[in-house]
Amino acid sequence: MGRKWNNIKEKKAQKDQNTSRIYAKFGREIYVAARKGEPDPESNQALKAVLDRAKTYSVPKHIVDKAIDKAKGGDEETFSELRYEGFGPNGSMLIVDALTNNVNRTASDVRAAFGKNGGNMGVSGAVSYMFDAVSVFVFEGFDSEETMMYLMEKDVDINDVADENDFTVVYGDPHAFHEIKGALDEMGVEDYQVAEQSMTAQNEVTLEGDDREIFDRLVDVLEELEDVSNVYHNVNLEE
Repeated sequence: MGRKWNNIKEKKAQKDQNTSRIYAKFGREIYVAARKGEPDPESNQALKAVLDRAKTYSVPKHIVDKAIDKAKGGDEETFSELRYEGFGPNGSMLIVDALTNNVNRTASDVRAAFGKNGGNMGVSGAVSYMFDAVSVFVFEGFDSEETMMYLMEKDVDINDVADENDFTVVYGDPHAFHEIKGALDEMGVEDYQVAEQSMTAQNEVTLEGDDREIFDRLVDVLEELEDVSNVYHNVNLEE
């Protein structure tokens, strides 16, 4: 399984430089999740998952409350969940998830981002078959062995537990997100670097020189798009 969390501190530090953009995207995700069911995380699992992820980015309470209140108010704004797939330089592959109230705008923006930054859009399914959907949890304070033992004792179904640099990483089925998160909470994990449903590449590629610069620019441009919520890829980010 691809180890995309090796440099998690650097990854989050870079994202945290533009907190207003991150907060706006989470506000949209929270609103959409709240509209899928009751605007209560205790009875709405989709909302609870988004709030767990928002917590790892220190999204302020007022952002969360505003989005949930908007959903409670019966706002009729409609959003579509979209997935785009494409290619970067030298064997790199990307999956782009978006949440949008204007499908044509988003499709045009994503296509332009690929085309102007060394990439190519692919058809649906072009690269996703090379990725696995997973639940991922990254934290400190417990090593992989004790975490594995605890989860086994709790009879929690997981795929893998690994030590990656100074972090423990738990991989599990995407449908087991809440079960795994609940067990880790009971174990005593309080501060998660990552707690989300993700896509991990079955095989990674390493890019160097110009290829790496082109790829990094492509990912940066995609992540800057207003409607894009997540970008997954198969590139080993370790230097």
